[in-house]
Amino acid sequence: MSERMKNPAMQLPKAVEAVGMMVAAVQETGVPWKTLHLIHIRASQINGCGYCVESGSRHAKQSGETDQRLISVAAWRDTPYFTEQERAALELTESVTRLSDRPDPVPDPVWDHARAHYSEKELSGLILWIGVVNVFNRMNVTTRLLAGTPMPWDR
Repeated sequence: MSERMKNPAMQLPKAVEAVGMMVAAVQETGVPWKTLHLIHIRASQINGCGYCVESGSRHAKQSGETDQRLISVAAWRDTPYFTEQERAALELTESVTRLSDRPDPVPDPVWDHARAHYSEKELSGLILWIGVVNVFNRMNVTTRLLAGTPMPWDR
């Protein structure tokens, strides 16, 4: 597989600035980076974004995440390694990432589970973060950005 073109964010520097502002806003919500890394990895697995699965796992590992949890993200429901709060975030991530998979994309039980563990400010951060990850997944999958390709934001 070869890349089709450079990442659109590299072609449009203002887009990188805008995404950076959204990431900064998410950081201000108080949602732990460990949770944000898990969300990044899970949405990227669903969307088939090899670049983001690799970079997200690497960043999570650099932030102190364990191999056991990283290996288990795809099977989070069937492992004991995640907190209820993280499970709520992963469940929300799957629903928001798979909007067209069911008539009610984010059913009340999924929303209620997330709401039981997060404030409105934190929920806002989670939803925005899931959206940002999905934007990058869609750019990277469409352009076939290869895992391990050096990018300015991936240090």
